[in-house]
Formats: sequence, C-alpha cells, structure tokens
Amino acid sequence: MVLLLAGLIVFLGAHSIQIFASKPREALIARLGAGPWKGLYSLVSAIGLVLIVIGYGQARDAAPLWPRPAGALIATAGLVLIGFILVTAAYWPRNHIKAAVRDPMVLGVGAWALGHLLVKSTPAALALFGAFLLWSILDFISLRARGQEGAPAPASWLNTIGVVALGSLLFALFALYAHAIVIGVRPFG
Repeated sequence: MVLLLAGLIVFLGAHSIQIFASKPREALIARLGAGPWKGLYSLVSAIGLVLIVIGYGQARDAAPLWPRPAGALIATAGLVLIGFILVTAAYWPRNHIKAAVRDPMVLGVGAWALGHLLVKSTPAALALFGAFLLWSILDFISLRARGQEGAPAPASWLNTIGVVALGSLLFALFALYAHAIVIGVRPFG
C-alpha cells in the first residue's frame, strides 16, 4: 500500500500543480522553458503511474470492506462508458460535449473513479479511486474558477456523433478484452 500511496502523491501531485501552485508553475516554466517543463512533468507523471500500478497490484487483493451493492456493476458500466465518451470528447475537436462541459477529461476521470468505487471496496481501491475522484472534483472546480480561454470553436454534430461512437467502441473493446489483459480482471465475468 505504501507504493500505491507514494504513486498517488507523485502522480496526482504533478497533476495538481496547476490547481494549488499556478504562479510557481508559471515561474518554473518561464525559467526552464516549455519543452523541458513538459519533459519533467511527463517524467514525474510516469514515475507516479508506475508506482500506482505496482502498488495497486500488490495491495488490490485485500478483502472488501463491504459487499457490492445490487446493481453496482450496471451503474459502473454506465459511468465508465460516460468516462470513455468524455475523454474522447476532450481530444476530438469541435464537438458538442466539449462545448457544453468544457472540461470533459476531468469529468471523464471522475466518472471512471466513481464507477469503480461502486464495485470495489478494498482499502487499495478506496485509496486509488477515491484519490482520483477527489482530484477530479478539485480540478474541475479549479478549471471553472480560472474561466475559459476564448470562445469555443463551433461544434459539429458529425464530430459529436464520432465522439460518442468512438468512445463507446473504446469502452466495449476495453471492457470486453483489454481490461482482462491489462488489469487482470474481467469486468463482465
């Protein structure tokens, strides 16, 4: 559990600099330059992610603290599907989802974390998914407080349909195949 917690601190700490230390972040970028900053940020994030994966792998088999509620698997599938669509919307330009919510990546991470909290109640799961849910809430609030830069590009229904279709396809592929390979768990048995 120590590696998991260390990984969460490193990974989410790096991703929280904009939330809690935007002025020092800007000063560091000005001093280092944008390229070296991105390299350092990526390296720290990668180290944190590796620690999270190893730490969660070591701690995830603990007994659940409470039984899974009825219907939780269906609710989780719905939330994670929404998460995949939101993350896809973050990277696909000119779609109505991104125009409406402005911060689809952060909301997608929150939906993914909340969904997993519904079905996993081990201490490691509570730490992992609870930390990501808390981070997504704080980041969403921070992004809203900072405001939106400029007017969003006009959205296209074709792009929005593409976002929903690709996000749904990625969800299906991950849930039915890749989750078992990457995570070692088959979500649907």
